[in-house]
Amino acid sequence: MEIPALQSRHMDLSSLPLESLAASTQAGEKEKIGEVSRAFEAVLLRQILQEGQRPAFASKGAGNSSIDGIYRDMVVNQLAEDISKSGRFGLAKSLAGELQRQIGAKKSTVPAHSRIGQNPI
Repeated sequence: MEIPALQSRHMDLSSLPLESLAASTQAGEKEKIGEVSRAFEAVLLRQILQEGQRPAFASKGAGNSSIDGIYRDMVVNQLAEDISKSGRFGLAKSLAGELQRQIGAKKSTVPAHSRIGQNPI
């Protein structure tokens, strides 16, 4: 009887809490760096979007302001996550590349400052 090879399932890292992402054995270093970078980008996008909405909702209209605030927060959070997951903003990709470069430099046996013509960071 022939048993087909198991296919690796694509794991959605965004569903994992960031605290458990580092300990996950199902994701490689590159994927972990990419997800942390994307999560950081989402946090920055939330702040940008919240500040952008502040003047638009400054008027005192009818309705419960606490409910409106909850609704606005939900919309901002979802929008920030969607923009970040789309990859179109670009900050996560740049950050992930820089983190991978720095981790690669730390793993090298020759310290960066000992190379000729380079200063330590």
